[in-house]
Amino acid sequence: MRDSRLVKRFATTLWDLIKTPLRSHSEINTPKAAKAGVASGGTTPRVPSARPMQRRYDALVVEMKKTYGVKVRKWRSHTSGCAWEVKGADGSLGKLIEAPYPRGPMSCAVFLHEIGHHAIGFNRYRPRCLEEYHAWAWALETMKAQQFNITQAVLRRRDAALHYAVAKARRRGLKRLPVELLPWKGDLKLAEDIHQGA
Repeated sequence: MRDSRLVKRFATTLWDLIKTPLRSHSEINTPKAAKAGVASGGTTPRVPSARPMQRRYDALVVEMKKTYGVKVRKWRSHTSGCAWEVKGADGSLGKLIEAPYPRGPMSCAVFLHEIGHHAIGFNRYRPRCLEEYHAWAWALETMKAQQFNITQAVLRRRDAALHYAVAKARRRGLKRLPVELLPWKGDLKLAEDIHQGA
């Protein structure tokens, strides 16, 4: 009986192989996130998740990309990200990010932080560490407004990122620290240790 089940799983003739729809190149060469339900190229999940919380994260991704006109260049497998703009020869502006796909509070916070750079606008705040502060503030306010869980780990991640941003600015010669960043003005060595451990 076990052998007959195995035989049914495999094509018995060449015709069975031909009848079977072939997978497209994009289906075969997709990142890990795509195999978990997220299509490559920064699109939303192909199949709705059965988990209610994941459906909320999926909806958040769609909403944020549409609202801010952002394209996801790459879904990262670790909790880091970056955001940037690209100006085309025709003067058009491309808004891009790389971030983890939201699956929990931490990846959601990092994703929203990168979206936050576009939401608040690049070069609106100077020095750069102040822009980081406002991107984190925007991300946490958005999580709160959308009723996503802000864990202590998320707050520690924000703190580590801001300690690092302040330390980097001080290394580059920052004379006056903006008042918003005073809670993160700690020791330079400590800031680097915190950032590497995050």
